[in-house]
Amino acid sequence: MSSVVESGTFMLGDRAVNRLGYGAMQLAGPGVFGPPRDRAEAVAVLREAVESGVNHIDTSDFYGPHVTNEIIREALRPYRGDLVIVTKVGARRGADASWIPAFTKEELTQAVHDNLRNLGLDVIEVVNLRAMFSVHGPAEGSIEEPLTVLADLKRQGLIRHIGLSNVTARQVEDGRRITEIVCVQNMYNLANRADDAMIDRLAADGTAYVPFFPLGGFSPLQSSTLSDVAARLGATPMQVALAWLLKRAPNILLIPGTSSRVHLRENLAAAEVDLPEEAIAELDGMVPA
Repeated sequence: MSSVVESGTFMLGDRAVNRLGYGAMQLAGPGVFGPPRDRAEAVAVLREAVESGVNHIDTSDFYGPHVTNEIIREALRPYRGDLVIVTKVGARRGADASWIPAFTKEELTQAVHDNLRNLGLDVIEVVNLRAMFSVHGPAEGSIEEPLTVLADLKRQGLIRHIGLSNVTARQVEDGRRITEIVCVQNMYNLANRADDAMIDRLAADGTAYVPFFPLGGFSPLQSSTLSDVAARLGATPMQVALAWLLKRAPNILLIPGTSSRVHLRENLAAAEVDLPEEAIAELDGMVPA
């Protein structure tokens, strides 16, 4: 589909990927736990995404757990040569679906091997270390030990590149002293812009920034503003939110997720949304600079 191509490309490690990708988290069951309600639809979503030009898929073996990776393997293996699959380690799931830090050498090593097995890969293109000092957002804490473990697995040839998720600017700088960091994945959207300075620094360095929750944490007033702009443009609020992110910086790679082919098509069409200057100004004004 032209919409994915129109989003442009950016380097993720040493691979050029289309800026409009796909996040697999919603392919698991409710609460990102257990199997999906409709596995056949989950498989169909993945296949249509790739057929439409998506070549960047974000996943993790703690989604389900194991569920999304097993569905990706079923739907897409043998993988296309241009497909970049990015996964995350650093957490595990409790029997009650809780999110538990998993930062030890043994846990991280097992997580990488689990991802390799469940995805059916010999090497993972990018592994993000998910910091778990706070489940709800970035918090300071040393990532030296877990990142050193991943750097060693990279030297062993199991990982090609390493990224960071749910991290502070200080942790990014600390991480770069240990190994090359090819991407940062944090929550960022129209209503949550704490990473503005980080995005600009990463853009200057040619490093990808991957925001998640493009509609997360909006107040009613912010949601109303977004809906009003979307209505004037004949688009959905999600499409406008994604289009704004594409405009925000050239290094932003999007990974909107869905378990529906209808919503997938709507998300991929976000690259075709033309945001006029007045709409951009109105959206920029939703949150104080």
